[in-house]
This record gives sequence, structure tokens and C-alpha cells, in this order.
Amino acid sequence: MNFQAIPLSQYNARIKNALNVAPNLQGQWVLAETSDVSVRQHCYLELVEKNPETGATVAKIRAVIWASTFNRIAAQFASVTGNTFATGMKVMVRVNASFHEQYGLSLVITDINPEFTLGDMARQRREILERLQREGLIERNRKLPWPVVPQRIAVISAAGAAGYGDFMNQLANNPYGLKYYTCLFQAMMQGVSTVPSILDALQRIEECIDLFDCVVIIRGGGSTTDLNWFDNYDLARRIALFSLPVIVGIGHERDVTVLDYVAAMRVKTPTAAAEWLIGRGTNELARLNDLQNAIVTTARDIVAHAREQLAYYTSFIPSAARRIIDTSRMRLDHLRNAIPLAMSGRVTGERTRLSHTVEMIRTTIGNQMDRQRMRLESLSDKVSLLSPQNTINRGYALVSRGDQIVTDAAQLHDGDPVTIHLRDGEVNAHCTIHNS
Repeated sequence: MNFQAIPLSQYNARIKNALNVAPNLQGQWVLAETSDVSVRQHCYLELVEKNPETGATVAKIRAVIWASTFNRIAAQFASVTGNTFATGMKVMVRVNASFHEQYGLSLVITDINPEFTLGDMARQRREILERLQREGLIERNRKLPWPVVPQRIAVISAAGAAGYGDFMNQLANNPYGLKYYTCLFQAMMQGVSTVPSILDALQRIEECIDLFDCVVIIRGGGSTTDLNWFDNYDLARRIALFSLPVIVGIGHERDVTVLDYVAAMRVKTPTAAAEWLIGRGTNELARLNDLQNAIVTTARDIVAHAREQLAYYTSFIPSAARRIIDTSRMRLDHLRNAIPLAMSGRVTGERTRLSHTVEMIRTTIGNQMDRQRMRLESLSDKVSLLSPQNTINRGYALVSRGDQIVTDAAQLHDGDPVTIHLRDGEVNAHCTIHNS
């Protein structure tokens, strides 16, 4: 076989020539996301396209912005968006396809539309806020009750950050001498680690949540790009559902992130977060001072009124005592005069009652004696009528054996001597028993 082969450099040259003459590959506006941005005089990066549903990369190519062009593009981009040109941004750029025999295919960026990036950032924030609103999370953390004076504070910040230092200095040196107890839960406050780092800090706080009154998330000012990390749905949702009130103090007065919409309190800076906490304390201190003054005033009024009453009673008691004594004496004299008369009447009444009682007793006894006498006479007549002698006088006989009256034949035996008592005498005889 006869192979017609050419060097690779010649083949690459053909590709380069083909690109240079293709009109639709030069000066074309392209939508992509920046990745691995690195500025080393020139700006080197990758442009990628991701599936909006899965996040998987579907296209990727190297790109470069030459230094002369980059200075213009970066200044224009920053003035419109407030952000530094960096990784992770949705951009609309004008590109030329370029092929180098040694380094291969790349795109040369010649211009940028910063309005597109600004609109995409706003769109992302709007979509996050709309989702949080639909899920009823915007007001969730804001409705949590605050302690009267929140003094036990969990702080999420970078340990060496100037904003954290300002916050701590403001709390420690407040002119009212209020005491605050803080615990720092360190987190990355910029870059790709921002969201997972803050989520981890919130988890650590939740594990000892009873030790704190509230959470403060603070970060000093920075570029808008740095603050874009806080426009995150997962982080906003975690704060909205957190069981302690959350104060967010991120950036400057002009800076607003999604977290500002879901936090219980949004302040403009870390220093403002400390001032808000101090304000809660001073308000309560003022209320306590007002209560103290009210108590003192009320106590003074009560004492003054009591003194007036005491003075009145002091002047009133002697005359009242004298009136009571005089009245008691008059009553005693009246009782002393009334006692003999009452006693005389009482004795007379009791004597009359006693005489009446004695008479009743006499009458009762006489009546009782008459009744008993009549009863006795009646019994005497019955006894006389039923006496043995009267029975004999009526024609009956009485049989006795010795001193014993015989009333039953079983009391006698044959030959027993008996005495028969008759009306006009007695007859002695011996018994003869006849069995019937």
C-alpha cells in the first residue's frame, strides 16, 4: 500500500487555516459559565456549559483574554455588576476561535456583556426568594421569640476577620457595662467553601443549642462576588428553619443577600450587629431603671401616707381612749345600779316559782298517795277474799302434811298422816292411795 502521510504540524496548520476562513467562528457571542479563572498578566480560564437540570458539564473549552483586552473588560464588568470577573459566573462573551499547532484549540475573548451577568445574578436571587416564599420560609425565623436580653451569642465568622474583631470590640467595650457571652464557630466566609462551612457551623451550634440565645453571622465588606456565595438556597433554608433567632451582618449598607430576607434580624455590618444587641440590653436597662424609679416613688408615697396616718392616729388615740373609758365607766355604773334591782326581781321570781313548784309537789304526792291507798285497799280486799280461811269458810277443806300444804296426790304415800282443815275444826287421818 502507498500511504500519503504528512507531519502533524502541517495537519494542524490546515485546521488553523480552516478556522481562520470560517466566518461563523469569528466574532461570535457565546453564553457560558467561567471556570478556573487565573490572571497571570493575561487571563486564562475555561468556558463551560452545564445541563440546567442535572448540573453535568455538556461542553468545555479553553479560553484566554489578552492583557490589553482584559484590563478593559475587567473594569467594564466591575463597574456594571459590582463584581470582580471570577470563576462561577454566567457570562456573555464575544469570542474568536483560535487554533495553535502546539497548544491546540482555544477561544480568544475580545468583549463581554456585563448586563447579562448582572441579570443572571438577579434572576438567581429572585428564583431563590420566590421558592422560599412559596415554601413559607421567609418569615419563619423572624417569628421566633427573642429573649428579653440576648446575652449568650453563638458567632459564625472567620476567626481573624476584621469584621469579627469589630463585633467583639464593640460588645466588650460597650459604655453601659453590659456583659455578653460569645462563642465563635469558625467558618469560611468567602469562596466555594462558604456554604458548607456555615452549614457545618450551624450544625455544631444546634448540638448545644440550649447554651445560646441567638446566632450572629457576620462578615466585613468585600466585593459583590464574594457576597454572591450567600445567595444560596440551602443556606437560606437552613437559617429560616433554625430554632434560634439569627442576626445577619454581612458586607456594607448597600449589600443585600438572600440571607438578609430570611434572618430574624438584618443589620448592615458586624459593628451594627453588636450595636443592635447592646441596644436590646440598654432598652431593658432603661426599663429596669424606670421600674426602679417607679418603685422608689411609690415607696416614698406609701411612707409619706403612712406617716400622715400615724400622726392622725397619734393625735386621735388619747381622746378616743378617754371616750372609750368614759363610756365604759358609765356602762359599769349602769350595770352596778341595775344588778341589785335585777337580782331582787330574779329572787322574787324564783321564790314564786319555788312556791309553785312545792305546791305542785305536794299536790302530786297527795294524789299519788290517794291512788296507792285505794290500790292497796283493793289488793287487801282481794287477799282477804282469796285467803285459805275464807276458802274453807265457803265449804272447802285444806289438806296438810306437817307444815306443808298438799296440792297434789303425788306428794303423799299410803299411810302418810295428814291434817284436814275444816271451817269448824281440824281432822287427823292417814292416807290411802287409790290409783285411777
